[in-house]
Amino acid sequence: MKSQIPLVLLACGSFNPITNMHMRLFELARDHLHQTGRYRVIEGIISPVNDNYGKKGLVSARHRIAMAQLALETSDWIRVDPWESEQEKWTETVKVLRHHYNESLRSLQFRKELVRNNWPTERATEDFLSSLDPGFSSGRGLCGGSKGSKVVDDPVEFSPELKLLCGADILKTFSTPNLWKEEHIKEIVEKFGLVCISRAGSDPVQYISESELLTQFQHNIHLVTEQIQNEISATHIRHALCKGLSVKYLIPDSVISYIKHYNIYTEESEGKIKGI
Repeated sequence: MKSQIPLVLLACGSFNPITNMHMRLFELARDHLHQTGRYRVIEGIISPVNDNYGKKGLVSARHRIAMAQLALETSDWIRVDPWESEQEKWTETVKVLRHHYNESLRSLQFRKELVRNNWPTERATEDFLSSLDPGFSSGRGLCGGSKGSKVVDDPVEFSPELKLLCGADILKTFSTPNLWKEEHIKEIVEKFGLVCISRAGSDPVQYISESELLTQFQHNIHLVTEQIQNEISATHIRHALCKGLSVKYLIPDSVISYIKHYNIYTEESEGKIKGI
């Protein structure tokens, strides 16, 4: 049997707040990639945007990360990473991809050293991660596992690929003037690749055909059709919360409790964000 390529999925965005649909995107993407027979998804990463992104109604990254962590408590392979939100300013998507790709290579090199020296992988991995993050011992591992789990259970000779997970409508934004740098688009689709989940009203095949660059690298763009359409929107959820309406079953109960506890996404809190 041909060896499968280990792959990491990275989703960038506001996650304001994280919704069940955000998490479903990862499951849909993983199913699709596994069905190709070429890949084995080893990790999913949610990277909330920096506060300086300046998006209307964006609550503090502190809250968005905490809500994402609560939402992902039941996942054994998806984790939230605060690196992007901790930078001094907003970071372009391609730079976030570079960071996580370099981190995956660093982790791979460390594991190769373990194997080369016949060290106990599980214990040494935990010690290594603890040295990077003192809070690791009470949290989750580098690849979303519980404390003490192996970083990745793939053969160490394979370097993992990193792909950007997104809605298919991102392909359309690539043609929006002054929104993306051409060299960044090229690097994203050529070096990393995309896994795009189709949404109602989007036509990813057309978006690709209308772009010479996307057409050139369409082999590195995975289009996933969502069989069970689900149009949960964080924007609509915020509006419902502001009106005091129920959002149960649209976002995890733990996230709803957090929102109520910190009194966010209310008319009063939204007014403070807008400076009213």
